Amino acid sequence: MPITKEVYSDIRLTLSVAVMGIISLCPLQAAAETFDEVSPERINPSRFEKVKDRLNKWNVVIGAGGIYAPKFEGSDEFEVQPFPMFSATFGEHVTVDPRGISIDVYRYQNFNFTAKIGYEAGRQEDDSDHLKGLGDVDAGAVIGGKLAYELGPVELFTSFDKTIGGSDGLVGTVGASVSHSYKQFLFSAGASATWADANHMESYFGVTSAQSARSGLAAYDAGAGFKRVDFEASVTYVTEKSWLIQGQIGVGYLVGDAADSPIVQEAFQPSAMLMLGYKF
Repeated sequence: MPITKEVYSDIRLTLSVAVMGIISLCPLQAAAETFDEVSPERINPSRFEKVKDRLNKWNVVIGAGGIYAPKFEGSDEFEVQPFPMFSATFGEHVTVDPRGISIDVYRYQNFNFTAKIGYEAGRQEDDSDHLKGLGDVDAGAVIGGKLAYELGPVELFTSFDKTIGGSDGLVGTVGASVSHSYKQFLFSAGASATWADANHMESYFGVTSAQSARSGLAAYDAGAGFKRVDFEASVTYVTEKSWLIQGQIGVGYLVGDAADSPIVQEAFQPSAMLMLGYKF
């Protein structure tokens, strides 16, 4: 997943959904306890152990980190943004992480199909002086799916994401990733290509005549097609006391109508991320 400012915004919004989901999964009895029942004299240390056991069962990871990425897709300006991190797995099929909520729908031998719900943060005109006069691209909900084929440490995948509201766009990705563990280290690398329909391309890379008059950028029609290719690599180190440190670098390159857009200042889009987390 390319690291951009929009991804950072998606993380914050997904975390809000995740927290609400966890609250809804907590027993209602806990909310009905009276003040007397939770007074210092009645506190039982085993209650905290039960909470920790539940977090462990859900494979909960919490943490925080920072992203160094372009201000918007195609920008030649960069910024560092802090972000919170949360991930959890409920049962064998439901996972919540910064990308959204995913549900394992079907698995057969090495094939796996996952449905997902997420959020597209859109783009704000105030993100950069270069965007002045273009207006905002509104946020929207995202529904999608991913079909993956696992071959040992290698995963081949194709995915699609449909935005409801905002750009009303459809984005598809094909790619491959490989991972290898060595002692307390996990090494991962991947490559992908992203295609987008006309709605998405016009929203993020097109310039209407009205926008051209306000911004000074040339009018431009962006059609459907591949918009970028990405290469990523990451290293995760897990300590014996459940702390983990993850670093990731990525290199993206805009192609086709996206690269030719007057909105794009630089087709080359590098990024980096560093995160510290704790696994219960």
